[in-house]
Amino acid sequence: MDDDALILMLAREILEEAGFRCHEAKSGDEAIALLETHHDSVVLLFSDVEMPGSTNGFALARHVDTHWPHIEIVIASGRMTPEPGDMPDRATFIGKPVDRRAKRTPLAG
Repeated sequence: MDDDALILMLAREILEEAGFRCHEAKSGDEAIALLETHHDSVVLLFSDVEMPGSTNGFALARHVDTHWPHIEIVIASGRMTPEPGDMPDRATFIGKPVDRRAKRTPLAG
C-alpha cells in the first residue's frame, strides 16, 4: 500500500512477479477495513509509513501484528526510519526507492 500511484504500481509489479496476488489500499484505515474482510487469505502486508488518514504505516503494522499475527509485515519509507517501538519486532523495514533485490536486515534496537 502506498499513496503514490507510481510507487504502488512498482510495488504491485514486484510482488506479482514474486507470485503474490495483491489487494490495494490508499490509507491505513482502508487497509484495516480490507484486512477485516480478507485477512484469512493475506500472507504479507507491504505498506508505506506516511499515508493519508488516521493510521500511518507504523500504526498499521502494530494493528496487524496484534490482530492477524500470521501476516508478515514489511514497512517502507524514503523519508523516515523507525525508532525502537515504532514497529513490531517481527516486522521488516526497507528504505525507498525499493530495490527488487532488497534483503531483510534486522533493525538495531
